Amino acid sequence: MHRPLDPDRSDAPLADILRDVRAVVFDTDGVITDSAKVHAAAWKVAFDDFLRAHPPDDPDRRRPFDVRDDYLRHVDGKSRLDGAAAFLAARGIEAAPETVRAVAQDKERLFTERLRERGVDAYPGTVRLVKALRAAGVPRAAASASRHAGELLSRAGVLDLFDALVDGGEAARLGLAGKPEPDLFLEAVSRLGVSADRAAVVEDALAGVEAGRRGGFALVVGVDRAVGADTGARLLRHGADIVVRDLGELCAGGEPK
Repeated sequence: MHRPLDPDRSDAPLADILRDVRAVVFDTDGVITDSAKVHAAAWKVAFDDFLRAHPPDDPDRRRPFDVRDDYLRHVDGKSRLDGAAAFLAARGIEAAPETVRAVAQDKERLFTERLRERGVDAYPGTVRLVKALRAAGVPRAAASASRHAGELLSRAGVLDLFDALVDGGEAARLGLAGKPEPDLFLEAVSRLGVSADRAAVVEDALAGVEAGRRGGFALVVGVDRAVGADTGARLLRHGADIVVRDLGELCAGGEPK
């Protein structure tokens, strides 16, 4: 049984902005674990190979996949099929469903190879925040469009810090729409027994913060791992209430911007 958080407690180990939150849903890739860069690297190889084999008519659209801008704009937070289709469309390629599937499968193979070879780590600031939430009695869920989420969390040694997990396999089984629709997050928060309007969602993807906003979450936290010139501003435009560079900022003594 979770001990309810008392917002008047002066010793609660959380920043003030979380004092009224009754549950938190965390995206996985790029929020809990550093696996986003592994995803981005796999997408780059898959897309660059495709562009070399099937160059668009417009020379400018033949440029290689950018692991920061293209990843954030087109594939971050989305299912493999949705991400592959979105990037190809952005390059003016009207890809048949079987072509989209082939690119997505190539990316899946590359990602799995890299995951097995190198593993992933959890961000220390995120672990600190999750443990502070647990100490305060706030239930926590992990959510991801990736079918690898459980393995990623387990390999990073943090799976047991979460009360619920909704991954890509569960999303497919339940027929949940992908981000920017809020289905994944709403399913996760429902498993914690809390309504979205009393919960927070934490995301690093543009589609993810938009999903949190559409889902009516009380607080949408954007995480700016890219630290680009306008990444934080873009997260705010897409629905984040605040943006932090490290989730340790949301523990007591932190200074979220």
